[in-house]
Amino acid sequence: MSALTLRGVTKKFGKTETIHGMDLDINAGEFVVFVGPSGCGKSTLLRMIAGLDEVTAGAITIGGGDITTKPPSERKVAMVFQSYALYPHMTVAENLSFGMRMRGVAKDVIAQKVRMAVEMLRLVPYLDRKPGALSGGQCQRVAIGRALVQEPDVFLFDEPLSNLDAELRLKTRVEIAALHKRLGKTMVYVTHDQVEAMTLADKIVVLRDGVIEQVGKPLDLYNAPANLFVAGFIGSPAMNFLASESFSGDVLQGSLQGYARDSRVKTIGIRPEHLVISADGPIVGVVTAIERLGTTSYVYFEKKGQSLCAQVADALELAVGNIVQFHVADKHVHGFDAAGLRIGNF
Repeated sequence: MSALTLRGVTKKFGKTETIHGMDLDINAGEFVVFVGPSGCGKSTLLRMIAGLDEVTAGAITIGGGDITTKPPSERKVAMVFQSYALYPHMTVAENLSFGMRMRGVAKDVIAQKVRMAVEMLRLVPYLDRKPGALSGGQCQRVAIGRALVQEPDVFLFDEPLSNLDAELRLKTRVEIAALHKRLGKTMVYVTHDQVEAMTLADKIVVLRDGVIEQVGKPLDLYNAPANLFVAGFIGSPAMNFLASESFSGDVLQGSLQGYARDSRVKTIGIRPEHLVISADGPIVGVVTAIERLGTTSYVYFEKKGQSLCAQVADALELAVGNIVQFHVADKHVHGFDAAGLRIGNF
């Protein structure tokens, strides 16, 4: 297992700087997820680790060795791309062994590594099939297997599930998590899907505009986001935000009183699951839409022109146009100052 370290890593395309002096420590054996909106720099960062893009400034080390200027073939990293990039005229076995054959690896070693990969990824029945005869999930497992046989120090995944349907995404996500548990190797995974980030990661790195906004365990980021951006990005549905003046004239109860006593708070954040329907709740709004998902419903409502969402266990009695009142579970109001930084819970 090898640790991965970035120190002052910067990337410029011409005069445009897209990665701004980034520092990051990834421990040996960790599963780290880079997450953020499109254009935040997560794929560029991954490509610099892989050696596919040059580092403008700074240093990248794996296992204590500087790989900043090394070619991809000398970095002991393996990358799984969004596109499977399989050779369509080759069978699964040939796709898995191609790189080793080109490097002149002994046939018995190739056979051993291919056998290990197909057994681990449950691809044995498909060894003689070509990509055109495989499902999307099976193709992605072959792509992962191709990385696996390289026996790298670090695995890199660039949005590997984005081309799969919802059911296959779930199954493949579980398989990747199980693979990490079996191998214990350092893995870096890029996604824009915060659900993937929350379910896969030992540690999440939230990026915006080439800058790290916050690094931490999934639940730490969920329960204590550093700022408004992280609070709004981590969690589905997103956290509700209310300007402090939206409560002028309201009778505040429970945890909302704590926020009202702190003059630093300019914005409060409340997650949908922490809004509870209550006959005397201080948050009053008009229902605009309801998404019924079985055991849970998402109730969308407006309060003084602001659109909010509540996660409700039983919304059978609600209809669009109803007036609803909510209170907030204690200590689940997040306060943010004028700069958007989180102050704490109230």
